[in-house]
Amino acid sequence: MKTALLILLLSASPALANKVFVSNEKGNDVTVIDSATLEVLGSYPVGNRPRGIAISPDGRELYVCASDDDLVRVFDPETMQETHTLPSGPDPELFVLHPSGNPLYIANEDDNLVTVVDTRTHRMLAEIPVGVEPEGMGISPDGKVVINTSETTNMAHFIDAETYQITDNVLVDQRPRFAQFSDDGTRLYVSSEIGGTVSVIDPATRQITKTIGFDIPGVLPEAIQPVGIRVTADGKKIFVALGPANRVAVIDGDSLEVTDYILVGQRVWQMAFTPDQSQLYTTNGNSNDVTVIDVASNKALRSIPVGQQPWGVVVAPN
Repeated sequence: MKTALLILLLSASPALANKVFVSNEKGNDVTVIDSATLEVLGSYPVGNRPRGIAISPDGRELYVCASDDDLVRVFDPETMQETHTLPSGPDPELFVLHPSGNPLYIANEDDNLVTVVDTRTHRMLAEIPVGVEPEGMGISPDGKVVINTSETTNMAHFIDAETYQITDNVLVDQRPRFAQFSDDGTRLYVSSEIGGTVSVIDPATRQITKTIGFDIPGVLPEAIQPVGIRVTADGKKIFVALGPANRVAVIDGDSLEVTDYILVGQRVWQMAFTPDQSQLYTTNGNSNDVTVIDVASNKALRSIPVGQQPWGVVVAPN
């Protein structure tokens, strides 16, 4: 009876819960971490120069931008065996999944395109011309609007997710790298690496309502380079990775003022929440580690060594 009960409990538990996947750009692999124990479970080869990384809403497919292979490689997150590849266009860097899990929108930095791929049929649906050096990708919570940021054009492009047409272009600060909607869809945050700012955009009017700057005592302004952005579900906290400043900024969602800076590893790049948003993981490219942040207290809990030049991070859903 006890054995049967144990089997039932194990089978009812999500197989992928508490797994954190980190793409290591120079290591050509993905490191897997258990978020409950904060222990490394293993590292697995995933192709050449992995950067962007995402997981399907049902947790069954892990997508990795193998930038130097000009492919998106797809893995079983439980076994880390490659199941198939997706066409991506040249030099895929970042991508975003539709909230339904299909399609996938991919930034192709070398060709000034956003490639749209059907994750079920594995076929390319469209190539959307955008600005020069597209990188950042975001999507509205309702899945209707895709955002691409073009680093050299210094724009956030608003793309209709069904027609694949650009409907608006918003000029932001220099070298925009990342785009993130709030969960309620009322704000869009765009980081600008060289400008050293985050633009807050009203998606309804397509107007910038505030530009957030950063000032860290003892850190040169040119070292403050915003990249990854994560927003809590209630919108109360916005976390911004500040690159070689080695800090994550915490912004109050009501006042849009910076309230804290969290010291992490070297050249902090991308970030991901655990499903309950109790923890935030940061990839630190130059110290080859991940920092685990307690979201409630804004405190760094631990540094976890991973592979060479960690770039992207995603956490399996519950």
